[in-house]
Amino acid sequence: MNELNNLKPINEWFKKLESRPIIISGPSSAESEDQVLNTARQLKDINQVKVFRTEIWKPKTQLNGFEDRGDNALNWLNQVKQETNLLTMVEVASPKHVEMCLRHNVDILWIGARTTSNPFSIQELASALQGMNVPVMVKNPLNPDINLWIGALELIHKAGISRLAAIHCGFYPFEPTSLRNIPKWEIPIELKSRFHNLPMICDPSHIAGDKEHIQQISQKALDLNMDGLMIESHFKPEESLSESEQLIPSELNTILNRLVCRLSIKNSKDYNPLGQYRNQIDSIDSQLIELLAQRMHVVSEIGEYKSEQNLNILQLKRWEKVREQGAELGKSLGLSEKFLTQLLRMIHKEAILIQNDVMNNKK
Repeated sequence: MNELNNLKPINEWFKKLESRPIIISGPSSAESEDQVLNTARQLKDINQVKVFRTEIWKPKTQLNGFEDRGDNALNWLNQVKQETNLLTMVEVASPKHVEMCLRHNVDILWIGARTTSNPFSIQELASALQGMNVPVMVKNPLNPDINLWIGALELIHKAGISRLAAIHCGFYPFEPTSLRNIPKWEIPIELKSRFHNLPMICDPSHIAGDKEHIQQISQKALDLNMDGLMIESHFKPEESLSESEQLIPSELNTILNRLVCRLSIKNSKDYNPLGQYRNQIDSIDSQLIELLAQRMHVVSEIGEYKSEQNLNILQLKRWEKVREQGAELGKSLGLSEKFLTQLLRMIHKEAILIQNDVMNNKK
């Protein structure tokens, strides 16, 4: 049963959001009145930016981490609205946050990934939002659990929120990768395929981690027909107390001007799912390559150890165990033993070459 019905299209939330893509930007955290207002003034000059976002309440993940400015920062957002006419958007994680934002006329609320991961917190927020006429965006949970994401969206919608959207910010990786979060594009694609009328925003900043990847991720999101982008910006990121990898507004403007916004298919009869399947394959292939790179890094470390201990590179019993375990797992997942054996042999051959190079360099 589709619980996400009667959702209002995002371009009808506010008159300012009529154009696509919707661009949301602002500093990672509200650190000072000067920082908030100066960033907003520069963003005002970028025509595509319609919403000013920032975090007012930021939990400390480390003892000596950034201490948020609390409720007082909401007054700075009122000044932003008065000076720039931008809509304002703030993350909420508790009923108190909701109450304070509504009291200060914040236009849009968003729920962060850590909060989405906690059904108890979502239930509390849903109760606080009951009967409130405010737009809400819900980020994906930290782990790639589409049902947890859907559950959060449904609870907020059940509270009477019809201006509702999802934010794709990627998923926390167990091992370090070239990006901060793994995009796993197949998950937002699946969410959109289940709920066609659910608006979808992409957060390239949290996927990228490093601002050099933001252009590529933003274009990918638009190619997947997402409704907009939420990108962090700061007028002096080198002075930021919470996040240095933020764009200055002029860099954001350059990226936005380079993006290509393609037309979407309007007639469902003409819709071809092949593109979605290919996007899922591209996402999975990227993860496979990242994992192979991680495996070969460990292989190199093993080569270092074998060299120090004067051990042979080829350990036949270990190779047989790897092959047997892989074939058994693959069979349980529906893969052919022949295919997996060939694949594992190629991986093993590359591992031998890498360890051989390591040992030769030690001589």
